[in-house]
Amino acid sequence: MILDETLTLSNGVAMPKLGLGTWMIPNDTVGAAVVDAIELGYRHIDTAQAYGNEQGVGAGIQQSGIDRDALFVTTKLAAELKDEAAAAAAIDGSLAALGLDHIDLMLIHSPWPWRQYGEDDRHFAGNRAAWRALQAALAAGKLRAIGVSNFHAVDIQKLVDAGGPAPMVNQVLAHIGAVPTALIADCHARGMAVQAYSPIAHGMLLQDPTLGEMAARYGVSIAQLSIRFDLQLGLAPVPKTARRAHMAANAAVDFEISAADMETLSAMPPLENYGEASMMPVFGGKLP
Repeated sequence: MILDETLTLSNGVAMPKLGLGTWMIPNDTVGAAVVDAIELGYRHIDTAQAYGNEQGVGAGIQQSGIDRDALFVTTKLAAELKDEAAAAAAIDGSLAALGLDHIDLMLIHSPWPWRQYGEDDRHFAGNRAAWRALQAALAAGKLRAIGVSNFHAVDIQKLVDAGGPAPMVNQVLAHIGAVPTALIADCHARGMAVQAYSPIAHGMLLQDPTLGEMAARYGVSIAQLSIRFDLQLGLAPVPKTARRAHMAANAAVDFEISAADMETLSAMPPLENYGEASMMPVFGGKLP
C-alpha cells in the first residue's frame, strides 16, 4: 500500500510518499480530519504557519493517541519571515502550537513574501537568513529535516552556496497540466525529494472529460489518476481534503499508469482557471 511507502531524504530520514494536506481546513475542524487520516493509515500530515491551523493539527495528533515517532509532521515557515531571529522565534512558535517537541520537516514557504510573489527582488539575503534559522533548529534537534517550497533552481542554489546542510525537500505545485519538469530534474539531481501540492489542481482536474475517460479505463477516479501520476513522476503528493471518504480514495492508488498514458498526461495543456484558488500567486493570481 502507498501509505506504507517512504522516500529517504538526503540526511537519511524516511518521509512517507503520501501525505494529508490541510490548506484551507479551519483550525477548529482540522483536528477531526487529522484523526480520520491517522485512523486510515496516513502517517504524514502537512500544515503551515500561513494556514492558521497548526494548533488544530496538533490537537488532532494528540487525540489520535498514535505514538509521536510513528508520524511525520511537516510545517512551513511563513513566507514573510526573511530575518534570522524572527524565523527562529517562529520555529519555536510552531513547536508550541503543534504541541510537539520536534517537527519532522520544516520548509520556507516561498522565496518571496506572498504579496511580492514573482517580483524582481528574489530576497536572496532574507532567504539565507531564514535558512540559517532552520539549519540551527536542525542542529538543535528541533527539526529532523529542512527544505523549501515554491523555490526555483536559482533560489535553491543561493542557499546551497551559503554552506551548511542543503535543502532536503522542495514542495511545489505539480499536477497534470502543470509539471515543472526542469525544476524537478534539478532537485532530483541535487538529491532533493520533491513534494507535490494540489495534485488534483485544487479540484479543477475533476471536470476534465479526457481525464474522466482515461480514469474509467483504469477503474479509478480522476483524483486517483492524478495522484498516481505524481507518484510515477517520483514525487510525494500531499492532497488536501477534510473528508474521510476522499482520504481513503486518495490512498487507493496501487495501480500503474502505462508509459503511453503517462506521456499523454504529461502533454496535457495547462489549466487557465483554478476556481476559488485563482487569487493565490502560485495559481497565477495576485493577492490584494
